[in-house]
Amino acid sequence: MPIIQANKKSVRQSERRRVFNDRRRRAMRDAVKSIKEFVSAKDYQQANDMIPTAYQAIDKAAKRGVIKPNTAARKKAQVARMVKDIA
Repeated sequence: MPIIQANKKSVRQSERRRVFNDRRRRAMRDAVKSIKEFVSAKDYQQANDMIPTAYQAIDKAAKRGVIKPNTAARKKAQVARMVKDIA
């Protein structure tokens, strides 16, 4: 455990950031996972309706630095390809 006051504050800040980052990452994963479930069920309409939600979660994670921009672009392309393949 840190002794110096500044280090204690740093621990609090990093814990707070970790919680926010986990929340953003979880939202992104849940959105992509729901699309995968619709794709596996061959439900094009539901999967297509979920694309904006997934894109929003992915873009927010990239904007806040949870994932890198290229990773966000790759995930968005994968989602679009999954949905397009069942059309």
